[in-house]
Amino acid sequence: MDSFLSDAREFVPILLQGVWLTILITVGSLVVSTALGLVWAMMRVSGVRALSFFAATFINVIRGIPIIVQLFYIYFVLPDFGLSLTAVQAGVLGLGLAYSAYQAENFRAAIEAIDKGQVEAAQTIGMGWGLTMRRVLLPQAFRTALPPFGNVMIMMLKDSSQASTITVAELALQGKLIASATFKNTSVFTLVALMYLTLSLPLILIVRHFEKQAGRR
Repeated sequence: MDSFLSDAREFVPILLQGVWLTILITVGSLVVSTALGLVWAMMRVSGVRALSFFAATFINVIRGIPIIVQLFYIYFVLPDFGLSLTAVQAGVLGLGLAYSAYQAENFRAAIEAIDKGQVEAAQTIGMGWGLTMRRVLLPQAFRTALPPFGNVMIMMLKDSSQASTITVAELALQGKLIASATFKNTSVFTLVALMYLTLSLPLILIVRHFEKQAGRR
């Protein structure tokens, strides 16, 4: 135990540098995935066949390709086409695109769960599709989508470790580098696990709160 505490005092400051990048990638990719996921979902329920087909095709393609391959493509292949991104930018974009497919399905399911009568009522008083979506459907859909949205946040936090494959020195990679240099695998990866758990617990509690609230309605 004394040895572990001594290692913790030495390694935690270094690991915290990785924690900052982990949070940055998680928040950045969450913003990207939420914005794109909402766009794909609205295209799916728009009633326009071409838009719905395009969104469905994109979602299926993205869900069928492993995240790590998407990261490799963005970071290593896009420069061949004249688009070079930093490792952090590629990590945010890659995770954001990957999870936008899952966000889209969450939003779509939430929108389609709303009583169709509300849409008909909105249309009878002269609301167009855009106004109906903004004032009637989306506010209710967001409440329904909150629990799965929280689960996506937790998954993205953990999957941010995949950015280490394109040289982003986030928490997992920092741990790997320290362990390879010191051979103190037990101490290092125990600290890494505890840090991930510390980051995840508040999100887990938030998701549980939203699930309880949804259960009361």
